[in-house]
Amino acid sequence: MVLFRPQIPNNTGNIGRTCMATGCRLHVVHPIGFAMDEKARRRAGLDYWEHVDCVEHASWEAFVATERPARLWLYTTRSRRPHWDAGFAEGDYLLFGQENGGLPDEVHAWAEATFGPEHLVTLPMRDDPRARSLNLATAVACGVYEGLRQLGA
Repeated sequence: MVLFRPQIPNNTGNIGRTCMATGCRLHVVHPIGFAMDEKARRRAGLDYWEHVDCVEHASWEAFVATERPARLWLYTTRSRRPHWDAGFAEGDYLLFGQENGGLPDEVHAWAEATFGPEHLVTLPMRDDPRARSLNLATAVACGVYEGLRQLGA
């Protein structure tokens, strides 16, 4: 799981718990909107955080340079392709944007140019302007469990 500049600590905490429970590595791309030091984690009740396989990256460029993802799926409301049509494989990265604005255009363009438009996927929702998007932690959980389902885990 890759979180691009998350802004809400409770979402990141819930995502960390999902990753810990499912054996997924969590990548957090900075800058982020909150502190991730031990004192802040204790205050937020993240007493399990030391069990989360979390890697922090100083920037998007640092993430790409360090991880060099062979396959990545970008979750976005700009796609019409449901994520269950993706063919997930062991080692895939699932990328999620910020709570208030998603991913910048240049990251969308990079993902599409690098992996193809079929690697932009969405969680289908009804056609209603009030349903802009799902909560980030909910979206990540949906992605994780669809991936596990496809891999037979």
